[in-house]
Amino acid sequence: MKGRPNIFQDNELILKAQKLFWEKGFTATSLADLSLATGAGAGSLYNTFKGGKKELFKKSLQQRREELQAFKEVLEKSEDPVALIKDFFMSTAIAENETHMKGCIVANTLVEMTFVDEELKEEAIDILRETEKLYTSVIEAQQKKGTVKSILPAEILGKYLITFWCGINSLRRIYPDKKILKTQIELQLQLLN
Repeated sequence: MKGRPNIFQDNELILKAQKLFWEKGFTATSLADLSLATGAGAGSLYNTFKGGKKELFKKSLQQRREELQAFKEVLEKSEDPVALIKDFFMSTAIAENETHMKGCIVANTLVEMTFVDEELKEEAIDILRETEKLYTSVIEAQQKKGTVKSILPAEILGKYLITFWCGINSLRRIYPDKKILKTQIELQLQLLN
């Protein structure tokens, strides 16, 4: 006898759960919260995600990794990938207040999971390092072309952008003001000229 058909598409469910994790973090999100946010019952969630809340959270982080891959593909096709990276950072200045308060789910995870869950902490670190590697390779290629004039090594600039990203996600919670954020982001991005 077949059970009730699962009416929830996995990706849709993951995105709904991700939104909640992004707002509350892993620890503060309960199974009841996830059921309410996704519309799926606890049994349905556990049938779909055998690893429970942690597996669903890992899938949420995996979705961010997929977004990174899509951004990488866009950068590879671009005539001016550094401008796209700058635009990405500048877009944080004009985000809505709710987005400012949420920050970055990957950076949030790194902070929350340090000393709590090694596996989830490492997932976040891996995504940030992949992002750093992408930035470094783009900067290095553009330095060779002469479109990035900075004499700082690309590796240092790649790490700098990750440092800046983690910092801006705290700053935007302190000053969720478009003008302040725009000024700060423009100042920081001068290193990529």
